[in-house]
Amino acid sequence: MNLSLVRNAFSNLLGAVIPALVALGTVPLVVKGLGDASYGVYSLVTAIVGYFAVIDINVTAGSVKFIAEFNADRSQPRAQERIDETVFFGLSVYSLLGVIGGLGLFFGAHVFVTRVFSVPAALEHEAVATLKLAALGFFLGQLQSYLQSVPQSLMRYDIASRIEMVFGTCVPLLTVAVLMLGYGLFEVILLRVIASAINCAVLWRCIRGLLPALRYRRPGATIRRDLLGFSAYSFLSRFASLSYAYADKLIIGALVGVTGLAYFTVASTLANRILSLTYRLSGVFFPAASTLAARGELDRLKKLYLKASRYVVFINASVLVLVAVFSYQILYYWMNPQFARAGQVVLAVMALSQFIDSLTSLPSLVNDGMGHPRFSGMFALARAAFGLLVVYLGVAGWGIEGAAWGHLIASVLLTCAFLVAVHGRTVPARLHDLVHRSYAPSVVGVGAVALAAHVANRWFDGGPLDLVLLVLLTMALLFAYGALFVIEKDDKDLAWTRVKGLLSMRKTV
Repeated sequence: MNLSLVRNAFSNLLGAVIPALVALGTVPLVVKGLGDASYGVYSLVTAIVGYFAVIDINVTAGSVKFIAEFNADRSQPRAQERIDETVFFGLSVYSLLGVIGGLGLFFGAHVFVTRVFSVPAALEHEAVATLKLAALGFFLGQLQSYLQSVPQSLMRYDIASRIEMVFGTCVPLLTVAVLMLGYGLFEVILLRVIASAINCAVLWRCIRGLLPALRYRRPGATIRRDLLGFSAYSFLSRFASLSYAYADKLIIGALVGVTGLAYFTVASTLANRILSLTYRLSGVFFPAASTLAARGELDRLKKLYLKASRYVVFINASVLVLVAVFSYQILYYWMNPQFARAGQVVLAVMALSQFIDSLTSLPSLVNDGMGHPRFSGMFALARAAFGLLVVYLGVAGWGIEGAAWGHLIASVLLTCAFLVAVHGRTVPARLHDLVHRSYAPSVVGVGAVALAAHVANRWFDGGPLDLVLLVLLTMALLFAYGALFVIEKDDKDLAWTRVKGLLSMRKTV
């Protein structure tokens, strides 16, 4: 189970890393192709479409849990029938949600653009047409979201990640090609709509291959009740995630304007893309926790949870150091001096906020896998409500930097409350054990490296070469500390055994 979990975790991570690198690498080209104001409109359109997904009641969470449980023991009576009912109930729900949300976007496009948000008059017509086209993308996106979850529930992250990697790489590259050919915002969204339709077709074909016995079955009352009951609380978690990802942009679009939104979006997207990658390592814990809980292997789950938390916290903390300490230089060389001046604080603070939020990822997944979405759902609702209030006040008083500080305040307070609430109750580990065995090994050492890197960055500002050397030195210190003090002895021994095995094979050849 450990090796399988690791393989799935790295497959899931790989499916996000390459598309993230390609997407981040193409952002400057997209901004240049569209212009600052049009890129702000693009950010606004994607935020509106993304926030409309708040109507998603998160049946994917319940579907992953129950498909994983039914698939864990095929000897159960009617196991295949229950999988069939679950899959087609999920498809029905997401088709309906896609239609409702798509119609709302299509008929509300003019009002959003002309009355709610600060869009320049010269861009209003294109923005309305683009948002109407994005309504079709919303429908396809809902189906794609659910179809993507089915291979994951079967612990086939390798398949789901390969598909995600191909489309996640091709779409940004094709976006740049569309802009280089002289097309604009409408054609960029059209490209993404077409790609989403093809993605859905490919996912469905793969699902048919993984579940050859899959047949349409009308969902019974038990399946509908269980899925909706579980998803009712999981929906609150999804609502918080959507609020975190999109509401700040909507507030900035309304109070600051699309140019300020472009500066905030670039910085916050970079922080989100980089810090959220390790969530892909954690994501496999949801079906795994469901499987282990169904088998009653709670001690094994606790051991895996504490070890995974130890490694994920160290990786996230190390990434935070590199992003926060070198935030100005990242934006300066990646974008331009104007973006660096406007977004330096946003990038550093949002990276810290993302790190704090990441501390809830594994506990939430284990909590939900154990069958207690009520706890994570209620805290997610509090996170969304409090976060929106603080971010709104921050934007109203201090602009885009106020939005970043608002996120950080909400993250710190709600994360601490959540960790205290679930450990020892719905998560089979004490908070003291988590802090002592998982958090402490990383915080002290990584904090010392961060302080040294910050001081050195202030002293040695001699240009790109000095920056590269300083970044490499910081990475080397983080790697050395992790190898010496974070990686556990049994994992070091296993890694060394694998290395010796590979070396002996090469000598034999």
